[in-house]
Amino acid sequence: MMKMVSCATYEGIEAKVVHVESTLTKGLPSFSVVGMASASINEAKERVKSALLSNEFTFPPKRITINLAPSDVKKEGSQFDLSIALLIALDYLSDDLSEWFVFGELGLDGAIKENIQLYPLLLSLANQKIIKKAIVPYESLEKLSNIPNIEFYGVKTLNEAIELLKNSSEAVPNSAHKKIEYPKYSIDDEEYYFDDNYIEDFLDVKGQEVAKRAALISAAGFHNLLLEGSPGCGKSMIAQRLRYILPPLCSDEILDIAKLDALEAKEPQFKPLRSFRAPHHSSTTASVFGGGSYRAKIGEVGLAHRGILFFDELPHFSKGVLEALREPLQDNKIRISRVNAKVEYPSDFLFVSAMNPCPCGNLLNAQKECRCSELDIQRYKNRLSDPFLERIDLCVVMQRVNPNDKATLSSSDMHKQVIEVHKRVKLRGQNRFTAKLSDAETEKYCVLDSEAKGILDMAVERFALSFRSIKKIQKVSRTIADLDESEVIQKRHVLEALSYRRR
Repeated sequence: MMKMVSCATYEGIEAKVVHVESTLTKGLPSFSVVGMASASINEAKERVKSALLSNEFTFPPKRITINLAPSDVKKEGSQFDLSIALLIALDYLSDDLSEWFVFGELGLDGAIKENIQLYPLLLSLANQKIIKKAIVPYESLEKLSNIPNIEFYGVKTLNEAIELLKNSSEAVPNSAHKKIEYPKYSIDDEEYYFDDNYIEDFLDVKGQEVAKRAALISAAGFHNLLLEGSPGCGKSMIAQRLRYILPPLCSDEILDIAKLDALEAKEPQFKPLRSFRAPHHSSTTASVFGGGSYRAKIGEVGLAHRGILFFDELPHFSKGVLEALREPLQDNKIRISRVNAKVEYPSDFLFVSAMNPCPCGNLLNAQKECRCSELDIQRYKNRLSDPFLERIDLCVVMQRVNPNDKATLSSSDMHKQVIEVHKRVKLRGQNRFTAKLSDAETEKYCVLDSEAKGILDMAVERFALSFRSIKKIQKVSRTIADLDESEVIQKRHVLEALSYRRR
């Protein structure tokens, strides 16, 4: 008689349900696992044998076949150990076990061990709404209880799991959904959380009022930002502080960010703080976008989802990386195609970049002499193509550092303004950040008065703006108007948006 429980494996960064089936039949004693199992799953046979024998179970002298269905999907991971052991130990049980999801790595003594990869697997299954209850390692309950709508049954040993399934009708989940303990507010029955601990504060940035204003606009509308200036003028400081003033997160977004942390083998924090990814300019295309010969793994672009992707020394990145970045900047997703796998990742991030005005960095410095020839400067700037630069909404030339510069705006003050804009956007009915609006949504929400429209028409004629550039100016103007608490985009909003256009 065949028995079955459910487990899961990865397909890209999403979970794929795997049905673990078993039959114990008469014949020469053997133990085989079929269904495109990886080496880690085949090694599970020895762990399962040892765990059963260590807990006074007689290993059945039968032909044991474990099938992992569907058979055309490669299965990886040690989370299948407990499923296999339970099917063998409970072969005599007549109850239907098909509704149970079972996850856990077995020790040789039958102890059930924690696996950091369980969190993204279970979160993905929960998002797909295909799981109701799961047996998991007891040590993982603290993390897993952050995932809503799943009943978790934590077990410490193989014997506990066996007893639980023997009396499954009386089993009680031992984990309640954990609430997020951070400041929050509600809009249309959705709660949004934010962190008011500003570890890096904009008060540390002296002067640079134009750049800080651009950073505020960037954070409020999720507009891509390019900072250009001499070395040491504060470009990286502004970029690093930007993450602390970004818009609040709903619970689903917090869980998504924690899932990406777990995929990178980091301990999930479950904080309403968006990620900040800053790959080095020598990074390869595969490390930035993801890749792999068999299984396409996630890269920096995917890990920056819902957060910031920061490119310092922008022109020093390879031409291939910069041009490949145009797709996720436009479509908010990245596609990786390999012979054995085709994967699509969401990559809805805020792109922030910094560059020097010339290779030596002294072109804008009045006290230092620039050592670059005109040809060197032209080659340096030509590394950035016009189609790539068109995808950047705000371009700012940083001011010269002055010893009399003072701190003006704190991160707390800026974040309050961003939160107010976020509330206005949500109450207006926008489901996306202003910078991410489609063309139809841009026409609906970015309404210009007659004077503003006249200024924009003049700019189109004078600067020969492309269709994409026009839409970006409209969106930036909409965010500036929101900061100004204006329902309609006015002339001054369009003029400020035009001032951030790259010349």
